[in-house]
Formats: sequence, structure tokens, C-alpha cells
Amino acid sequence: MPACNTVKSYHFNYDPSCFEREDERPDSIFYQKPRFVQHLDDNALRVVEHIIGTLIIEQTPRILDLMASWDSHIPDSIKPEFVVGLGLNEEELRANPKLNQYLIQDINENPLLPFQDNFFDVVLNVVSVDYITRPLEIFSEVGRVLKPGGLFLVIFSNRYFPPKAIRIWKEMTEEERVLLVADYFSMSGSFEEPSFFVSKGKRRPLEDKYAHLNIASDPVYAVYAEKIGGNPNRPRRPEVTDPDVVLPEIDLSLREMKEWVARNRVCPYCGEKLKKWLVPLTPFTEWNTDHFYICFNDNCPYFIRGWMAMLKQGNLGFSYRFRFNPEGGGIDAMPVPHPNAYRESIVEEED
Repeated sequence: MPACNTVKSYHFNYDPSCFEREDERPDSIFYQKPRFVQHLDDNALRVVEHIIGTLIIEQTPRILDLMASWDSHIPDSIKPEFVVGLGLNEEELRANPKLNQYLIQDINENPLLPFQDNFFDVVLNVVSVDYITRPLEIFSEVGRVLKPGGLFLVIFSNRYFPPKAIRIWKEMTEEERVLLVADYFSMSGSFEEPSFFVSKGKRRPLEDKYAHLNIASDPVYAVYAEKIGGNPNRPRRPEVTDPDVVLPEIDLSLREMKEWVARNRVCPYCGEKLKKWLVPLTPFTEWNTDHFYICFNDNCPYFIRGWMAMLKQGNLGFSYRFRFNPEGGGIDAMPVPHPNAYRESIVEEED
């Protein structure tokens, strides 16, 4: 099956097959039965609420929850004028405590939103952008119903219903999907340059049913932008930071930090003991040591913030771990493509 997209910067060429799905039945049939389940683990849900709570700065915003369900993930700190949910299952929408009003509409069948121009302050789309078969029309419609300077916030993860996810989504890596959603914003012509946020690689909650499988917590990706034409003197939305990243204030020079790590073999960012790690045998790289000491704590703030830092640099799908070289005393960052990468080279220290 040929790929349906080619990448030009983060812009894509689309053909109709990009938005095909395994199950092309009307969505109203697929979503006829309610699903009162959370599609993300508790850690990820907390991050979702944090993102929404950070970016909505209006005092009493008018909010549209697009493709809504029984949970809009709006934190209690937000005090909306009202929230409208537009979704497919009435039982789920009726159970959503955040909604003041709900409407039933299949936006893949009819992408025209039943609202007047420049009406909402915020439009949310949480874990459902992967099901949109007419994204360019939908993003244009969102631009129409938002006030100038209003926020469109799209949040997604790596979990979805495969029969209903569009083909291009399933063919892409997680990080490429960030660029795809950014392209939706760009091609609509309605928004400022989109911003990104990513939180991934954390340990899954111990009480989660998948915790014993050593699977990381569900990743959270956000792509968001304001509608063009906003008041240039309006308050700026803050940059989203990960709620689990609190870097310690280290009052040490680089030389002092190297000496401290050499003495203690402890990560200066999380305080966890560094693991002895054998360097791989490769003809392409010469190492001046046969082992390093590396922090393999998945909750280390240095590691957690690395996903976002690497994404900003264009290194899709990578973070980094704190590394110490016992031979030269050097400290640096070791790039890693996923949380379990390179663990097979950890060795036990002799007493």
C-alpha cells in the first residue's frame, strides 16, 4: 500500500486516501453505545488538565468541547461563562458535569459548526483529532467560530480505535503526528504559528492495570494556536511546562558538579543512584572508557523535560539521560529514543 503523504518541512501533500478508515460506516453507528471509560492513565489525565488549566487565561471563557464525551478535562480552577459540548453519544454528553449545553453532530458527515462567527474564546479537542476525516474544513470552521485571539487546543496520545482512525495517522510516528496537526492549523489560514507540548516516558501509575507490563505512562501531545487578529496588547498565554518537572537549583559550578557526581555516583537532578552501563562494541565510535554511569530513573526531571527540549530542536522521538564518564570525569546528555532503550547494558556493581 503506497504511503499517502510526502513531507515538505512539516507540510504534507494530501490525497483522499489519507483520510480513509477501516470502518467507513457512519460514526453515529460506531459511537451508538456509550463508553464510560478513560482512554488515558491517571498520570496522563493529570497532565491533560494541567495543559488546559495553564493555557485558558480568560476569566469567564466561552468554551466549545469539540467531539465531546462524558469528561471535558476542564479543571475546577477554570470558571467558564458556559461550556458547549458537540459530540455523538447523548448518554455520554448528558453525564458530562462541565457542559451547560450539548449538541449531537457528526462533524465528519457535516463539518459546518452550528455557531455564529467569533463566538467562542476557547475550542478544545481532546484525544479525538485522529478520527477527523475532513480536518482542513474542521480547522477552518473552528477558526470561524473563535474570537480573534481565541485558543484552539488539540490534545492527543498514542491510543485510539484503529477502525476509526484515519490512514495517515496510523502510518505516522507519534512525533510526526504533532507535525501533521500543526499542518492542519497552518493550512486553515486562520491561526498564528502553532506551539507544541509533549509529556512522555514517565512511569505508569502503580495502581494501573498495565503497570506490571513495564509500559510507560500514556504520552500526551498538545498542539495549540490562537486565531489571528487578536488584540496585540492582550495578555499572553504562558508556556506549558510539565507538572512533574521541577529542576533543582544546583548551586555548583560545572567543575564542582563533576566532582560531586564522581564522589557520590548520584544524579544531581533526581538524587537517584546512577547505573553502571557498559559501552557498546562498535567500529564507528571510540570510547575512552568501557563504562559510563547513567541515570535510568524514568521520573527524573532531566529525562522528562528532554522530550520537549529535543522536539524543539527537531529531534523527533528522543529524550536524553544524565551521563557521567568515570575516566575523564565528564558529564553530558545521552540521547535515548524510548524509556527502555539501552537498559540491556546495565550491569550490577560489585560490592
